[in-house]
Amino acid sequence: QVQLVESGGGLVQPGGSLRLSCVISGFTSSRKAVSWCRQAPGKERELVATITLADGRTTYKDPVKGRFTMSRENGKDWFYLQMNSLQPEDTAVYYCKAATWAGYVYWGQGTEVTVSS
Repeated sequence: QVQLVESGGGLVQPGGSLRLSCVISGFTSSRKAVSWCRQAPGKERELVATITLADGRTTYKDPVKGRFTMSRENGKDWFYLQMNSLQPEDTAVYYCKAATWAGYVYWGQGTEVTVSS
C-alpha cells in the first residue's frame, strides 16, 4: 500500500522558517516525480516545488523561488521542503504528491503551516 506521510508543519512568525518532511513507502511502480503542493483557505491547491526523479532536477513556482528548497535524502524516499522567509500568504495545508510514469497520482494527508504574528 502506497503511503505518503508529511510532517513538520506548525505556527511560525513572519520571516521564520520551517522544514517539512515527506516519507514515502509502498511503491512498486516507477515514479516520475515527487512534488510539494499547498492549499490555502478558500483557494485551489497549487503546485509549489517538484523533483524529477530521473535527473534530480528541482523546479519551483515563482511565489516561492529563492525562499523554498526541495530536497531528497540520499538513497531514501524522504523528501523535504525547507521554507525560509515565510510570509502570511504562505499559510496553507502543504501536501506531498507522487506521480508515476503510468499516470497515477498519490497524495499525503497534508501538514498545516500557519504564518502569523
